[in-house]
Amino acid sequence: MLGLATGSTPLSTYAALAKSIREDRIDVSRVKGFALDEYLGVPPHHPESYRSVITREVVEPLGLNPDHVFTPRGTGSGITRAGEEYEALIAEAGGVDIQILGIGSNGHVGFNEPGSSLASSTRIKALAEQTRKDNARFFNSPEEVPTHCITQGLGTILRARQLVLLAFGANKAQAVAAALEGPVSSTIPGSVIQQHARATVIIDEEAAAALAHSDYYRHARQSAMDLMQ
Repeated sequence: MLGLATGSTPLSTYAALAKSIREDRIDVSRVKGFALDEYLGVPPHHPESYRSVITREVVEPLGLNPDHVFTPRGTGSGITRAGEEYEALIAEAGGVDIQILGIGSNGHVGFNEPGSSLASSTRIKALAEQTRKDNARFFNSPEEVPTHCITQGLGTILRARQLVLLAFGANKAQAVAAALEGPVSSTIPGSVIQQHARATVIIDEEAAAALAHSDYYRHARQSAMDLMQ
C-alpha cells in the first residue's frame, strides 16, 4: 500500500513509476493508495482538491483502480470525525507500506505545520501563511487558497513501514538540513523521520547545500554501492 504525497516534488517519482509499470507490465490491480491530506471545504470534484490531483497525477498515469485510492474527507456532515474515519480506513487496509513525503520550506510534512504534536493522528489543521503562499501558485489568486485542511498526523506517518522523503531545489535546503541534522522537534515537523527505522531521503545537490555532513553521506552511499557489487 502506498502513502501518496501531492505537490510538484513527487511528480518525477510518479512519472518514473508509471514508466516502469508500462515497460515491465507490472500488475497494479491490487495496489491501494492513501493520500496524506485534503483541503477542508473543497469539494472532491474541484480541480485543486487533492482527490482530483491524485487522480490526475497518480491514479491515471499509474493505471491504479480509483476505488482503491483514498483521500481524507474534507467536506460533509460530521467533519470533525473525518480524521478518526481515515485512521480506521488505513488500519483496516493493513497500514501503509511505503509513505512518500515532501517537505515544505517551513519544515512541514503532510500539512503538519510547525508546532504539530509528534504523536498526532489524522485531524483538521489550520494552514500556516507560508504554506498558503507556497500553494497559491495552484489557484487563481492567493485569496482562493483554503485556510484549513485535514492531514495525516506525524504519528500516523511514523506508522508506515518505510518512509521516502523527496526534496529538490535550493528553497528546500534549510528545511532539509534542519530535518536531517537538527534536533527532533515540533518546530521542524519533518525531523520526525529521524525516529523511523527505515527512512530513505532522496535530494538533489541544491537541496543538500546546507547539510553539514554531506561529504560523509556521499561516502556512505558510495561504500554501500561498492559492497553490493
